[in-house]
Amino acid sequence: MTSRQTNDALRNIAIIAHVDHGKTTMLDSMFRQSGMFRENQDVDERIMDSMDLEKERGITIAAKNCSVQYQGTKINILDTPGHADFGGEVERALMMVDGVILLVDASEGPLPQTRFVLKKALDAHLKIIVVVNKIDRPDARISDVLDEVYELFFDLDAAEDQIEFPVLYAIGRDGIAQKDPEEKGTDLRPLFDTIVSEVPGPTYDADAPFQLLVSDLSYSEYLGGLAIGRISNGTLKKGRELVAIQEDGKHLNLRSTKLQVYEGLALAEVQEATPGEITVIAGVEDVHIGDTICFKDEPKALPRISIDEPTVAMMFTINSSPFAGQDGDHVQSNKIRERLHKETLRNIAIQIEQGTTPEEFIVKGRGEFQLAILIETMRREGFELTVGRPSVIYREVNGARHEPIEHLFIDCSEEHVGVISEKLSQRKGRMVNLVNHGTGRVRLEFSIPARGLIGYRNEFLTDTKGMGLMNGYLEGYEPYRGDFPSRPTGSLVADRQGEALAYSLGNLEPRGMLLIEPGAKVYEGMIVGIHNRANDLNVNVTKGKKLTNMRASGRDDSVQLSPVPPMSLESAIDLIRDDEMIEVTPHSIRLRKSVLNIIEREKAEKRNRLAKG
Repeated sequence: MTSRQTNDALRNIAIIAHVDHGKTTMLDSMFRQSGMFRENQDVDERIMDSMDLEKERGITIAAKNCSVQYQGTKINILDTPGHADFGGEVERALMMVDGVILLVDASEGPLPQTRFVLKKALDAHLKIIVVVNKIDRPDARISDVLDEVYELFFDLDAAEDQIEFPVLYAIGRDGIAQKDPEEKGTDLRPLFDTIVSEVPGPTYDADAPFQLLVSDLSYSEYLGGLAIGRISNGTLKKGRELVAIQEDGKHLNLRSTKLQVYEGLALAEVQEATPGEITVIAGVEDVHIGDTICFKDEPKALPRISIDEPTVAMMFTINSSPFAGQDGDHVQSNKIRERLHKETLRNIAIQIEQGTTPEEFIVKGRGEFQLAILIETMRREGFELTVGRPSVIYREVNGARHEPIEHLFIDCSEEHVGVISEKLSQRKGRMVNLVNHGTGRVRLEFSIPARGLIGYRNEFLTDTKGMGLMNGYLEGYEPYRGDFPSRPTGSLVADRQGEALAYSLGNLEPRGMLLIEPGAKVYEGMIVGIHNRANDLNVNVTKGKKLTNMRASGRDDSVQLSPVPPMSLESAIDLIRDDEMIEVTPHSIRLRKSVLNIIEREKAEKRNRLAKG
């Protein structure tokens, strides 16, 4: 007789989709129709994107939990990021659910991030419900997109029972779901009914002791550390003595001072949490993601969360420019170390290693975008730091160097195919597919080293006049494909400290593209522009026009400079070369040379040339 039982009062699901396919908007509609809000209540759009960066960029960065009630069944919902760089968030979220809603745009179809997240869900043998969203789009290709979804399942080696998935058609913005694309729906009841009927309730071993796998961490000013996870087996009551089994097998004593579960977007205190429930245990310190929390008198560990290895590394160090300490509150290396360590506790995809000096830290992650989000978050918290150019992490396989390879998808106009193919082939990319639907836009697929995409995004947007779309996922590792040149142009480097003047910048503009405006404060070694030629050029941007008693025959024209777009963190990462760094403060982003002093920099360059022979 089996001791496996099912908690039919619960459903745990995750919503997975590519960026901008309507995942968070769909969640808004589910909240409203489940009765979570009063009819006259004023509610923000995309309420699950609670971080400032998420609202500004319109993407989901961190996986978040919530719940709705539907006809006596509680549905716990996890909103997951759609970008492959945040795959660690997706992997830990999928550990807590029994099914997923795969949301696909009715025009764009399944895109690279869709593939990445779906592969994780199939590997976890989760029940999948496909929702074709935005069917009201004038360019919707509903039947073609559904065929592409089936092709994707076959391509990912889905099992026979996984391919027999239910399909719904939706307009998430209007809160409509329907089983037939031709029948006009009125609400989301078909979606709720499908979740309850198709996704199984969480199963558990009735004879097993209490076990909870920690899948997320948080912190409350009033309650202290919070451990979040799904109860795999057993029931937990408030005040019970617990133990956390850590990675090294060490047991950490805990006590459940407060138990909470998700009700809507908020947490509600309970006296008891049942099997399958996503539970928050308050008042726990030094617990890590992947630990198993169980009864002190019945310790038994669950398999730890396993994630993909990082592929990109960046050097973080203190701000050593002459302007250090003028902007931020946290400038010391120990403050930066503490903040990075805190990030590794919350984000299992981030790894930290000590650099060659006590002030240097090597931060490893899934992609440059993930690391850029970390840097942007830190600067908003008042940190000053300097970061280097991203570099890929190589692997040694049978004595040969292997590198990460991206499968890149590009959507662009037909006229731009030539320039894109040429640029990517120079970066060791190989075209593997080209799809032309006859609409004037084509989809290109490339196999390209991950290092070939570092610094290419801005160039791509320029080549496609801002109309191109570029996405990719990690395909695997291959033998090193050979060297290729990085940025072909040098830098215009300030040779002294002072204030940039319009007269100097006007004379300098024919030499390259300026990165600063008149009035900007500069220092020796700071990069003020991109040189037209391959070499660096040391320049004086503080020099003013000499005044004389001679009158000009005509009126002196005022200097007219080309507008300088504001420097974003991503564009700065794209621009810098290996011997350059980015100075990041709460109010400024500046480019600089790794070695600021001109004489020391020339000596270092000479040593590098001699070393290369």
